[in-house]
Amino acid sequence: MARKTIGERLAQLEAQRKTLQIRLSKQERAIDTRRKVLIGALVLHRLANDRDVHIGGGLAAWLRSELPKFLTRDGDRDLFDDLLEPRPHDPSLGNVGSGSAV
Repeated sequence: MARKTIGERLAQLEAQRKTLQIRLSKQERAIDTRRKVLIGALVLHRLANDRDVHIGGGLAAWLRSELPKFLTRDGDRDLFDDLLEPRPHDPSLGNVGSGSAV
């Protein structure tokens, strides 16, 4: 069996890199879509069941307080780790979101 030239090996590696990049992009789009669906479901649920809900303190703070109670699957919680972590510069949040992705 003949050995591949360096150029052939580089071309093969580049093709593999492109394939992996496509898979990564597809995975990121799927995660983004899932996040949007879950946030939309939460907002629609609150609108249907709690007409008097006040979203004070900003949408991000409201989501940090509501998402942990709304998300029941660990996989769904993992999608929002970045949003559920309390901000150190926001003392009004207390412990909201701590341990939600356990």
